[in-house]
Formats: sequence, C-alpha cells, structure tokens
Amino acid sequence: MLARVLRDLSPHLPARHLGWAFPDETTAALLLDAPGGTPLGNLVLGYRPPQPVLFLSRERLRGEPHNPFQRLLAARVRGELLHIEQLKLDRVVALHFGPAEGFIDQPPARLLFEVTGRNANLLVLEAGEGFGGRITLAAREITGSRNRFRTVRSGGLYTPPPPYDKFDPRHMTPEEARTLADVPIGEWRGRVDGLGPLLSAELARRAELSPTQAPGEAWERAYAALKSLVADPSVSEGTMSEGARETARHEKATLLRKELREPLEKRVTLLENQLGDVARAEEGVEIAAQDRLEADLLMAYAHTVEPGAASAVLPAFDGEGEVPVALEPQLSAVQNAEKRYARARRREEVYLRLAEREENIRSELEAARERLARLEQADLAQLEALATDLESEKPERSPYGARYRTPGGHEALVGRNNKENATLTHRVGRSMDWWFHAQGYPGSHVLVRSGGKDLDLPDILYAAQLAAAHSKARGSGNVPVDYTRIKYVWRPRGAPAGQVHYTDQKTVFVNGDLPG
Repeated sequence: MLARVLRDLSPHLPARHLGWAFPDETTAALLLDAPGGTPLGNLVLGYRPPQPVLFLSRERLRGEPHNPFQRLLAARVRGELLHIEQLKLDRVVALHFGPAEGFIDQPPARLLFEVTGRNANLLVLEAGEGFGGRITLAAREITGSRNRFRTVRSGGLYTPPPPYDKFDPRHMTPEEARTLADVPIGEWRGRVDGLGPLLSAELARRAELSPTQAPGEAWERAYAALKSLVADPSVSEGTMSEGARETARHEKATLLRKELREPLEKRVTLLENQLGDVARAEEGVEIAAQDRLEADLLMAYAHTVEPGAASAVLPAFDGEGEVPVALEPQLSAVQNAEKRYARARRREEVYLRLAEREENIRSELEAARERLARLEQADLAQLEALATDLESEKPERSPYGARYRTPGGHEALVGRNNKENATLTHRVGRSMDWWFHAQGYPGSHVLVRSGGKDLDLPDILYAAQLAAAHSKARGSGNVPVDYTRIKYVWRPRGAPAGQVHYTDQKTVFVNGDLPG
C-alpha cells in the first residue's frame, strides 16, 4: 500500500509545499502543488496507533497545530518535497524536504514516518541520505521502559526498526508460495512482506478463499492473486486512497467505541446501584415497622418505664409474650418513641421516593445494557449517532450552579459547592432576586432570578424544596427554609466562602425531597 502511494506521488516530485494542516493531534496533512501548478492535494500522515495511515486526499483539510511537535513540524519543515523513499517493503517512509527562505531561513530536513501499528511514529530528522541521522524531535518518545530493544529520543540517533525475515511479494517464486499452502490465507501477512489487514482481506477475496481457509491445492490461485495484488494493490471498495480512508474510519470507530464504553458502563453501574438502593429501602421498611411497633408500645406503657432506664420489657399488644425495647437513657419514654417514629417515617419516605422511580430505573438499565451490548457490532455511523444521543441526554449544566425552572417560569440556580454558593449569592444574584437556604442545616444557596418581581406561593415552595433537598436535611419532613432578597444577604468579614448572614427573612416548611 505504501509502495503504491509512493509510486503515484514520485512522478510529480519535486512538489511545491503549500503549508501544513493539522485536523487532529495525531494527523498532519501537507498540501502539495506539482511544478506545473497542478494541485496534487494533501499528503495525509495519520500517526495514531494502532492504525497509522498514509494517503493522498483531495479533501480540503484544516487545523492549527495541537501540540509542540506539530508546531515544530510547521515551523521547521517548509521547503519543497524533493523525493520520498521506502525502506524495502518495510513500513518506514522517508520524506526529503529542501530549504525554505523566510524571516528565519530553514535548512533542509527529513521526515521519517514509521507506519508500524502500535509503534507508529513521526520524526523530524536533520537533512541527510537514507534512513539514519540525528532526531530533531519525535512525535512519540520511546524510552527503554517502554521498549527495551529500541529507543527513539529527541536528540538521539535514529535506528530503523529491526529487519525481519519475510517473503518479498515482488520477487516471490512459486516454490516459496507452495510452502504456504497449509497456512490460512488470512495469516499470510505474517509471512509475506507488505501485507496489512486491508490488503490481506483483498488477497483472500481475489483468491476466492475465506481468511481462515488454507489454499491447499489452490496455492497456485493464491499465488496468482498475490502477484495481481503486487501489480494493482487497490482494494475492491475503491482505490488505495479509499482503502486508507477506510482504515482511518476503522481507527476512528475503534477509538470512539472505547470512549463510549466507559460512560455506558458507568451508567449501568449507577442504575444497578440505584436498584440496590431500592432493595435496601425495602429492608428499611421492615425495620421501620419494628420501630413503629416499639414506639407504639412506649407510648402505651410510658408510665411504666423508669426514667434513665437503658432498656425496658413491655407486654406485646397481642398478649403473647413481652417485647424488649432498647432505650436512650437521657431521653424519656415518649421522646424515645418520637425518635423511633421520625426514624420510621424517614425510612418509609425514602422507600416511597425510590419505589416511584423503580420502574423507570429498570427500563433505563435495560436500555443501557442493550446499548452496551450493541457497541461492539456498531459501525462508525451508528457510533457517532450514539455519541450524539449520549451528549444530548446529559443534564444541562450551568457555569454557575445547577439550573432549574420554577412553576412560574423563573430560573432557579443551586450552588453545588461553597465556591458556587458564594458566586451565586455575591456575583450572579441581583439585589432584588430571591435567596433560599435550609434553616440550621449546611447546604446549597438557591437563587431565584425573578427580575425584582415577587414570587407566587408555588414558586416559593418549589425553591424551598430545592434548598431542603440540597442540604443535610435531604429526605426529611417539615424542613424549615428561610428566604429573603439578595440585598439582605452578606458575607461577614473574614468568613470562608459560602458563609453568610441575612435579615428580613421569612420561613416556610417543606419536605426535603426534590420537587417533581
């Protein structure tokens, strides 16, 4: 494949260098113009492992340098492309550039492109012949900790990848081909030089064999297919450039699949944990029933419980035996009962809140698992559509605070930490906007941007519930929430971010659950 690209490009060299474009952080595109003014297009060098590509493209490519290597490449390699050569049929290509005049003249330079799978690299070398020389800068530094056989370091001497023993398809004899008769044709790439995944599949197609099928008696047909591939290495889907683009699309799909897998797996884990919360809440209902039973007994027999007792044994309501009840000695029997009632009520409220969402959680979990299962088989278009869907499903996130909308249509912003609380209260809020905070509990500041208008009762209760739900009183009942105008809220001198004093407040009592 590389030999074909070089063969198509070489007759037009030397070619005028019209500038670099960098579509992404691991792709460099060199716009070339033939001596007669004929546009050649972009010579694209994609050096992202594990699928590096080299091809000519007529597409209009743009992009500024994304990293120091690309900035040096654009500044240092600016002369004409004089010639291009390949190391035998190895996946190493040298591009030789002439000098460039300008505000700062640049000497001749070389680019070494190692189109070698997971070890793909692009290097700027000092001018010279062949494939040796000193490295000016490497896109990827390869140290001894990564590869103990070969290092690539800026400022060091370049050493080509070690040679290997493979058949050269250009000079391969029938006798050599016969030795591969028992090797599946999809594995010939390990024995024949110059075959990558794409050309290997094309070889199997031309030989009319499946990639897992050994030629056997059909080795002559496989040999003829290999020779035809040497003469014309284009693939059935299109020209060599199209094949390279297909490889690039495959690489993009692989990376996108990896990027999408993590949020989907996190989503599945989150929903599974939420279902676990429902199961634990169901257990909490049983505990709440026991709390209520003991509370009822304490209220019924409070007069028989001695003050300061750590426990009591009370007769069961059904008359069958007695029930031991643990007590907090500092509380009276009635106070112990009230504490049990409150604890039972919280557990029941948590269960009811989660039970309302259980059906939705299960359906969301099933959908997330289905998406995750389809991920491996999805093509690039399906992966891009999935990425768009996931992006659109993300909750809207304001630069300052979580964003809500009250029943009356006013924007309500909730601080997510002390810094955001301070920003909302002292920078975002106007003097006549409304400010809410759970009374006596650490929690979020809630800012309702009303434009100076008074709030209707539904808006007040909605914002108050937001404040209660985003405080330590979350999930509790009858939570007091103070509200006042921003102009009555101030930060004491020397106080940490988020700590305020306020006056002219009013108080409402709401449940500590998020408003529906």
